Amino acid sequence: MSRYVVIGAGAVGATLAAELHLAGLSTVLVARGAHLAALREGLRYLRPDGEQRVAVPAAAADEVELGPEDVLVLATKAQDAEAALADWAWRPVGDRTAAEVLPVVTLQNGLEAERVALRRFATVYGAVAWSPSAYVTAGEIEAPGAPAAGVVWLGRYPAGTDARAAAIVADLEKARHLAEAVPDITRWKAGKLPGIIGNALDALYPPSPLRERAVAALRDELRAVYARAGVDAANLVGETALDLGRFGTQPIPGRPPTGRSTWQSLRRGAPPETDFLNGEIALLARLHGAEAPRNAAVQARLQRAVGAGTEVGSLDDADLRAVLPDLDVLVDAAGLAAELDGPNPPVLLDVRWALGDPHGRAHHAEGHLPGAVYVDLDTELAGHGEPTDGRHPLPEVADLQAAARRWGVRADRPVVAYDASGGLAAARAWWLLRWAGHPDVRLLDGGLAAWTAAQGPLETGEVVPEPGDVVLDGGHLPVLDADEAAELARTGLLLDARAGERYRGEVEPVDPRAGHIPGARSAPTGDNLDPDGRFRRDLRARFAAFGEGEIGVYCGSGVTAAHQVAALASVGVSAALFPGSWSAWSNDPARPVATGPEPDSGR
Repeated sequence: MSRYVVIGAGAVGATLAAELHLAGLSTVLVARGAHLAALREGLRYLRPDGEQRVAVPAAAADEVELGPEDVLVLATKAQDAEAALADWAWRPVGDRTAAEVLPVVTLQNGLEAERVALRRFATVYGAVAWSPSAYVTAGEIEAPGAPAAGVVWLGRYPAGTDARAAAIVADLEKARHLAEAVPDITRWKAGKLPGIIGNALDALYPPSPLRERAVAALRDELRAVYARAGVDAANLVGETALDLGRFGTQPIPGRPPTGRSTWQSLRRGAPPETDFLNGEIALLARLHGAEAPRNAAVQARLQRAVGAGTEVGSLDDADLRAVLPDLDVLVDAAGLAAELDGPNPPVLLDVRWALGDPHGRAHHAEGHLPGAVYVDLDTELAGHGEPTDGRHPLPEVADLQAAARRWGVRADRPVVAYDASGGLAAARAWWLLRWAGHPDVRLLDGGLAAWTAAQGPLETGEVVPEPGDVVLDGGHLPVLDADEAAELARTGLLLDARAGERYRGEVEPVDPRAGHIPGARSAPTGDNLDPDGRFRRDLRARFAAFGEGEIGVYCGSGVTAAHQVAALASVGVSAALFPGSWSAWSNDPARPVATGPEPDSGR
């Protein structure tokens, strides 16, 4: 009969060892430190049906003598797998070594442990473990999984099943686990990662709608990286033959629910496995010429928190916004679809407008996102004034509030604006509502094209929503007047968001004079977008190339400059808008004009 040597006595390992022992299967649990000392007196095993002391044999690593019938079960954290495998691989088993004659089962999250194991062990079984168990206190495991204690999918690595896999699965079933042998374990390991990619956020931040949005954003990025890397991830729930209705969680009397594995590590002051979760996605992206800025940012934030001794759940939404600034600016089509089906769906604003195209309302009537209200940029997102105020001066706050209420905007509901031009018009609504104090306004990344590409439904006709109750004021985003724009061009970075030929003064189709504000740098808004009309993933590098300093933005009339402000905000950079922009500047004959490709060139 096999003996299971469970290496690592954390939540998963200790639960598995306890259940194997209770099922009458020979088991030894390898632990260390205070946890081992407590386990020698018996594991305090807390289940929904009560507490028991489980006398599973516990030992230090150097106390275990291996035999030919042993099965090594590696239950350490992913970051500890390499060292543990190196330690156990070359231990003697008779006149040979463990790596030559014993199988090892790898239970680690992520995609690395099996490859590391196969470098040494001839026989490796990868395993995906679903376990709600928690290890916070030495000698104690909370195991709320019921009626099954956990779920395990297991297969030969890199592929296949065999008689030994079937025997291990049979023993796991005896040990109150749902278990299944699968022939393509790598797919199943990849399939678990989307469900745990938010573990770092669970550890750092209390529950909030923003945290939910952040987890969804991490998953979206993961899927994009998988597609780029050619990773075919299994749908664990959809593909399994197991009856998952037999697995769930139930409360343990007298114990509040705990967090996930990273939460537990942070609580115990132990190193987390984030480098093999979010870090795995960052690695795949780098290997395959992609980017994963969200997962990389979360990986780095968690490690900084560990270094600072941050307590679990002690950070707030403001910190999360600083880590993932694009969450305050962008939502993709899949994320928007999920929010529209959720308990607090966003108000949708259709801001189709383009210079020389006065038919935005007709375009909206021909097809729009379900429930989206048409917003007229010229009359509702702009005021009217003197030529030196520009073509699209800011509306009066009272007028903007009245319009927003007509659109159905409420303070307690998010807003998502879109258009058919990559957000170049919709960003005006994003900027104005944020400037006026609405706390949750975003752009649909890729606009209408991204929605239809994702097979999102469209409706036709006019939309008249129930009036909203939002209360707006001004001043929540920074603005510049002409004098301040001129000063910033000298002391900081003033970005001209118009096309390059207008900046250089080669053409000017609308305004009185051609050229740019002296000292301004050319940064065309169109360069914020990829060929699909989505925000580029390398915007941070794009804007960093302009240098450092306080940033202001202008365009022709303050519309596409808002898109530039949004692009900067999506990478965590604040910028002030010059609402009057070139249309105001060029109407004032006292203002100097520069032409040519250089900031200070021309007349």
